[in-house]
Amino acid sequence: MAVRAVRAVRGATQIDADDRDQILEATTELVTEVMARNELTTDDVISVVFTVTPDLTAEFPALAARKLGFHEVPLLCATEIGVPGALPRVIRLMAHIATDRPRSDVQHVYLRGATALRLDIAQ
Repeated sequence: MAVRAVRAVRGATQIDADDRDQILEATTELVTEVMARNELTTDDVISVVFTVTPDLTAEFPALAARKLGFHEVPLLCATEIGVPGALPRVIRLMAHIATDRPRSDVQHVYLRGATALRLDIAQ
């Protein structure tokens, strides 16, 4: 039997405007991709921290995860540091998961304009 370890999965996406529907749609896409690429169920997810750049205030990204069935998973939303020149309108996540995958096999997900954040691993 494989040993399950706690791993962190990172991800990010970018939206066009501070719009509730865009926040929910992009977060849904991001969470769905993280789950699919890492072959996860909500039972594998320990917790998820969502952050948004200071220019996004229309909705909590965690609401999208709740709508996807993350009812028993602790979720937290926070605001990123407002660094001058940083990529705007970005939603990030860091999910803590229980998995038998080695760290090198964890699939981090960067979508839309957020691919610029991690060109080394963006899809």
